[in-house]
Order: sequence, then C-alpha cells, then structure tokens
Amino acid sequence: MPVFHRHLKHSYPRVVRGEGCWLFDDQDNAYLDGSGGALVANVGHGLHEIAHAVGRQAETVAYASGAIFSNEPVAELAAALDEVLPEPLAYSYFLCSGSEAIEASVKLARQYWRERGRVEKWKVVSRVPSYHGNTLTALSLSGREHYRAIYGPLLTDFPRVPAPDRYRRPYGPTWDGSAVIREIERQGPETVAAFLAEPVIGSSLGAMAPEPEYYQRIAEACRELGVLFIADEVMAGIGRTGRWFSFEHFGVVPDVVVCGKGLSGGYAPLSAVIASREIVETIRDGSGAFVHSQTYSHMPLTAAAGVATLRYIKANGLVEHVASMEELFFEKLAALRAHQAVGDVRGRGFLAGVELVADRESKRPFARSERVVERVAAAALANGLVVWSNAGHLENGDGDILMIGPSFTISTDEIDEIVARLARALEQTLGS
Repeated sequence: MPVFHRHLKHSYPRVVRGEGCWLFDDQDNAYLDGSGGALVANVGHGLHEIAHAVGRQAETVAYASGAIFSNEPVAELAAALDEVLPEPLAYSYFLCSGSEAIEASVKLARQYWRERGRVEKWKVVSRVPSYHGNTLTALSLSGREHYRAIYGPLLTDFPRVPAPDRYRRPYGPTWDGSAVIREIERQGPETVAAFLAEPVIGSSLGAMAPEPEYYQRIAEACRELGVLFIADEVMAGIGRTGRWFSFEHFGVVPDVVVCGKGLSGGYAPLSAVIASREIVETIRDGSGAFVHSQTYSHMPLTAAAGVATLRYIKANGLVEHVASMEELFFEKLAALRAHQAVGDVRGRGFLAGVELVADRESKRPFARSERVVERVAAAALANGLVVWSNAGHLENGDGDILMIGPSFTISTDEIDEIVARLARALEQTLGS
C-alpha cells in the first residue's frame, strides 16, 4: 500500500541516516540540512545522547495516560523549562505538535476568562501574514490565505490585523503596535480573550523582528484592557534566536508561551503550553480541571526526548553559541545579496529569511504563478542543500521567502557551504 504523502505528484528522496547537519538518502546522496527540516533539528541529527535517552525510556515505560498518571520525564522537563523561563510563567502542559499546543492555548485562555466569570471573552486577535498551525482553530488564527481558502466554511472568523513588515512597511501603525491596540478596542476588550503572535515572526514573514517598543506597547495595553498575550514560540523558541525564547529580545513576558519543534530537536513529537501562575491557579481554585485532554499528552517517551535535548543545549552552551555566532552568520548570508533576486536577508540568531523579488528597487514580487521559491528550493535540494520555502505572504497571494535555520552546532565551513549551494540554486533557477 503506498504512502499518502502531502504532494502526490512528487517523488521524495528516501532518507536513511542523519549526522550533525547532514542527511543521507538510500542512493548515497548527502544533503546539508540548512533549515533543520522545518526549523526543527536545532541540535543536529544522530545525537547518541538523545537517542539513547529515548531508547532507555522506551524500555522503561513509553506510554502512560496523562489523564491517569504523572511520570518522571514530564516532571524533569517541566523543571528544565522552569529554569530558563521568567516569572510568572510556571506551569507546562505537554502535547505533540505546535498546532495542538496553539489549540490548547486558545482553549486555556477561553477557560481562564470563563472561570473568572467573563463568559463574553472569547475572541483572539492575530495578524496577517502569520502561521500558527493547520488544525482548525490554529488555521483560523493564521494569516496564510492559500492554506485557508478551501477550508473557509470550517474556520472561525477571528479578528486579524496586518503584521509588522520592516522590509515593505517600515513605519506606521503596523510597526508601532497601534493597529493591534485599535483592533482590540474596536472589538471591545470585554469580548477579547487574547492576542496571539510570534514575537519573531517565522516562515510566514521570513524571520521578521519588530522593534522592542512594538511588543512593549501591546503588552502594556493588554494588561490595561484585560487581554492575555500568547506568544507562539514554536519556531523561534528554544534558543533559535540566541535567547531561550524570542520574546526575551523585546523586554516583555507573555501570559502564555507555546513551544514545539526545537523542544525535542526532532527526536520525538513534542510541544508545550506554558502558562502563568495566575492562569493555572485560577482554574485550580475554580473548576479544578483544564477542559482539554489528548491521548499523547504528558507522554513519558516524548518528554524524555525533551529533557535530553534541553540538557544537551545547556551542557554545550548552545544558546550562547548561537548569540555569539549571529553576526558572522548574517555576514556570510549577506553574500546572497549579490544575486539580483534577493531583496532582503533578515532575522535573529540562527533564524534567517531570504525574500526574493522580481525587482529589487521597487520590491516588486514575482507572480505567484511563477512558483519561484518552490523552484529555487528544488534546485537547492538538487545541489544537496535543504532549505524551507514559504510562498504567498503578500496580500495578493504573491511573495517568495526562503528560510535558513541550521543546527546550532553548524561549523563556519558548513555555513559557507549553505551560501555557496543556495547561490548556485538561485543562479540555476533565475540566472545571474
């Protein structure tokens, strides 16, 4: 019986092994993993420390229902996160994917306000473009229209505002946070449960980072208006931007943090919803239970992968290493600007976005019908380089962004190789 792959007209290389920043297929082809897959493999492939930790846990107890039991890996993982999170963030709820965790965070915000007697508060304000997952509430909150189009009748109509785009809209209400605040006020704060955002915007806007004042102003308004701030750290969290969490760059502390991807480095499906003391203790002292349950929540096996991953990152000082390498990383990536189609190179830490344009001076995008970013990514793969592509982030559906986010352990020679292979793919696809 054939595998139901996402792209049904595409032939996939069959990967058989990973080591460090490299993947190998069954034809002995080597691929430099320049994006950690989907910005997941932050500690690299084939780490025995993590693989053995998962194996040992599987031999002990791989699964026990989180509705019935607790377990040691879950307790250790919560403690490990507590060490790197600021107060008042305190309680971690473990799931399998970022989409699941976004769904749970929205349900948590809704239940929190209901427990406080504010039953009219249910709306969540998000941004366009954005991406928060493919389950229905997460997709409703996402500003990735080509993903949403066919599912329109199934989606909730949440309020959304333009995201801050330093490249195309460097000034104005999208950049200073006032658009978010005005939308909360327009909706009526008495109906708004939360504001949801990626502090450093991931693939949907190519590692776009606002000025600190943007989030500081929004966070202050949320406190005054009685709105929770949910930070989606699924892509940018767990050290990817040179801090444990990207919100740390902006001098704010959210009420809820959602993380995934790098939390286990890809060694097991794992995500977390991390909430403030006040939120969890309100529910504890009220109904006494979060009305949310999933089969693989708080699973020993996946939690063991998370514990081993965090231990490896801490023991090797990898968050600090990413911060120290950021300047060199972007200095090397800047060489890509030599190609006429590269309009911008941006990001933080080891999270970079390369925006491709048809005309650099006017910032005119390629027509979506040309499928430029898909073609460049395919050419990169043919040259033995994995990059992550994003299309359609502009209002008319155009827009091409390549994401680069290698393992934190990548060498300077391997960074040079990413640049060389991507430059070759650009030239092969679009000319010099």
